[in-house]
Amino acid sequence: QVQLVESGGGLVQAGGSLRLSCAASGRTFSSYAMGWFRQAPGKEREFVARISSSGGRTYYADSVKGRFTISRDNAKNAVYLQMNSLKPEDTAVYICAADPTLRTSQAMRVPQVYAYWGQGTQVTVSS
Repeated sequence: QVQLVESGGGLVQAGGSLRLSCAASGRTFSSYAMGWFRQAPGKEREFVARISSSGGRTYYADSVKGRFTISRDNAKNAVYLQMNSLKPEDTAVYICAADPTLRTSQAMRVPQVYAYWGQGTQVTVSS
């Protein structure tokens, strides 16, 4: 069992930056790949980024590549999402998720493969 709690969301102007954190409970955190998703009102949950259990591999949605960076600290049971050059279209609830299984680059983008989810943190980017 893994419990996830996100923090760091807020209101920021376009072009600004935010750093999201996701704190995980449980002694097996380092065995999970971690992902960030986002969901805007009236839209489906969207893959943003994923990091492997060791932190050695990262994957991004095309829409955030070059602007967002996912990282993790297994000693602190935490995963982060550094978001730079934010755009109004980045406005959404950002949710972290844990996956115990290796996935293909396509499968990892599907929300249903993730076993555990946080509650999310709101990010609002004003124009």
